[in-house]
Amino acid sequence: MKIWFDLSNSPHINLFAEMIRDLEKDHEVVITCRPLANTIDLLELQGFDYTVVGKHYGAKLFYKLFGYPIRVAQLRSFLKNKNIDVAVSQSSFHSPITARLLGIPSLYMNDNEHAMGNIPSFICANTIMVPEFLDRKAVHRQFGRDRKIIQYPGVKEGIYLWNLQNLGRDEDKLDTPDEQQRETIYVRPEPWAAQYYKGDLNFLDKLLKGLSQHARVVLLPRGDVQAKHYQQAEFSSIEVLDKPASLPDIAGKCRLFIGAGGTMTRELAVLGVPTISVYRSDILQVDSYLIKLGQMVHKPDLTPEFALEYMHDEGSRSKPRQELLDKGRQAYGLIKETILSMQGS
Repeated sequence: MKIWFDLSNSPHINLFAEMIRDLEKDHEVVITCRPLANTIDLLELQGFDYTVVGKHYGAKLFYKLFGYPIRVAQLRSFLKNKNIDVAVSQSSFHSPITARLLGIPSLYMNDNEHAMGNIPSFICANTIMVPEFLDRKAVHRQFGRDRKIIQYPGVKEGIYLWNLQNLGRDEDKLDTPDEQQRETIYVRPEPWAAQYYKGDLNFLDKLLKGLSQHARVVLLPRGDVQAKHYQQAEFSSIEVLDKPASLPDIAGKCRLFIGAGGTMTRELAVLGVPTISVYRSDILQVDSYLIKLGQMVHKPDLTPEFALEYMHDEGSRSKPRQELLDKGRQAYGLIKETILSMQGS
């Protein structure tokens, strides 16, 4: 069986890495990607063979719409003679359409009910997988038929975090004097290029400067544009990573995680690291679910004082949410079983 994964954004690497290795034991896997955020760096970090197909067309809707059929055509051209049996993707709006053009079944996963790219993806996909808490009516509104929908247990992040559940603050990983003496706060800024994000840009500037007076602040940029902004002289007290850090490395050193939405924020929350969401757009059902469970808080107007107090109060009490990790293991098995059942469907 030949299985195609389109990994079109950096969170997809962690999500599918273990499953790809698992499937490669008995099947052939083809990986395509595009140069967005840290996608290619993370693929290199994982040691996967991949092919870059197309590019990202930026944050403006006009250019997204312009580039959409172009990448679909590029994917179809690349894959047409590769005898693919099944297409698998998470939030790749190109994959189900390309699969339909190639005449092969596709599995499409998404946990973002605000993504407009779900509409063509839901229409073209053979199977749609969403988390258990996501209201099916949200899928129906984007033309996803009920007969296609499979709801998996827990949250998407649990699908791969269940076998990393022993992660935590490890003093042995604090290998520099600054890391040993100062508490480390990791920050992931807003998804400026995402179609679904309608909030402010660069709204974390004042917060970061304030926090850097009391802690080691490490910024995880989503791309070169954000990296260049925070490499200006006025942010000299902030450390901006120039290459992606592994999730175990971040979780092992992090005393507080501040995220303006996105997968990484949920990853750290599931792992029990004190996590604050500062997302300034329509909050997703998945984030509401984690907030209700007490795994993170939502403070779009976060102050340094609240962040530091929360870090110290929650740091000694937080731990991985075992329920979510157990559900993640179940979801992993369900997704793999679904992929293998789709050949020729």
